[in-house]
Amino acid sequence: MYTFKKEERLCNKKLIDGLFHNGSSFLCYPFKASWMFVDVPQKFPVQIVFSVAKKRFKRAVDRNLIKRRMREAYRLNKQQYLYDLLLSKEKKIVLSLGYIGKEISPYDFTEKKMLKLLAQLSAEIAK
Repeated sequence: MYTFKKEERLCNKKLIDGLFHNGSSFLCYPFKASWMFVDVPQKFPVQIVFSVAKKRFKRAVDRNLIKRRMREAYRLNKQQYLYDLLLSKEKKIVLSLGYIGKEISPYDFTEKKMLKLLAQLSAEIAK
């Protein structure tokens, strides 16, 4: 299941506000993850939003490059680290991944850190 469909993106403003006000968060440099369990019926076990600060990266091409790399690393590893665990527990979450790094990192570094973040998130969900 190496796809990233529209239904997997978090677009609901109420869910996003609830995520940032009531959700749990942790740092895994260069990412900040915020997550929260939800009871809303959704097709996929995870809905996610990716963000890169305009304050740090002024040019849209730089922000888009970082988001593309984050999405690709997530897309390739979500099934193994997140979906299998959540489907077995029959839970659903909303997730926000913010990029807090100061420079544009290469893809291999981004993927390595994404793996670490997904493993850390799985450990927190399994609690």
